[in-house]
Amino acid sequence: MTLLLSPLDSAVAIAFPLDAAAPVSAPPPHVPVLAREVVEILDVGGDDAVVDATAGAGGHASLLLARLGSGGRLLALDRDARAAAHLRETVEHDPRVSVLISRLGRLDEALDRARLARADAILFDLGVSSMQLDDASRGFSFLRDGPLDLRMAPEEGGRTAADLVNRLPEKELADLIYQLGEERASRRVARAIVEARRARRIATTLELAEIVRRAVPFSKADARRIHPATRTFQALRLRVNDELAELERGLDHALERLAPGGRLAVIAFHSLEDRIVKERFRRAAGEGFRVLTKKPMRPSDEESAANPRARSAKLRAVAREEAAS
Repeated sequence: MTLLLSPLDSAVAIAFPLDAAAPVSAPPPHVPVLAREVVEILDVGGDDAVVDATAGAGGHASLLLARLGSGGRLLALDRDARAAAHLRETVEHDPRVSVLISRLGRLDEALDRARLARADAILFDLGVSSMQLDDASRGFSFLRDGPLDLRMAPEEGGRTAADLVNRLPEKELADLIYQLGEERASRRVARAIVEARRARRIATTLELAEIVRRAVPFSKADARRIHPATRTFQALRLRVNDELAELERGLDHALERLAPGGRLAVIAFHSLEDRIVKERFRRAAGEGFRVLTKKPMRPSDEESAANPRARSAKLRAVAREEAAS
């Protein structure tokens, strides 16, 4: 088999105190989400070739590598150059492992570079990795003050989240927050951002988080049990990194390169991602694939309690039909 795996990426919606400036404890150790379920549903072993398409800290990749024989192969990919550097230090010492920098939308190019024609199993672990969330300098977390960046690959250039919140017209900003963040109070949030930026440029994560916190009614935020800025940051991150389009392209490439009998599993953390995966898998069922998960697999209560970042995870999987004998 030839596999595509992905790293642990953390859920976007995380419960925490509403005081964004509250002291933050040390980051928890990296724990791959739905680890047992991923290993079981991909069912790798022997001489399988494994590709972890979003390898991050390498949690899932290490577990899958442990199932491979001496002839197996693991291709670990990540869009983030820092994550790739970490992977080279932690897993590339194994001769079965190769590490490349690649985004999901260029998965086919990465497989070509690695001279890997087919994958027996593929895993996408979507969203933001724990490494990114826990590094304040990346701007992904609004619990730690940092530059309002949110780019997964700063070396690629492109607009930052600060560029969007300081330059977009109010209506366009409201539409962005509503469509990609599913924030019902998007107009109120956009209005508050525009008013704040008239005084000075919004440059840091805590600045934006506080603006949004004041704009979103407390009762709504309390009922959702997530920080009021969660959905706004989600929307900005998705736009900055073009994540939904990358996912759509990546799914197409993964399905095209999956070997007969091979499996593709995707962990999504919010409804927009999961909707894309569900629809693409539904169409794949008429294209020579079999859906392995009638309903998405979810973390147990025990896992959610031990790792709050896992609580919104949904795992879906498909398998390419075996070649006719």
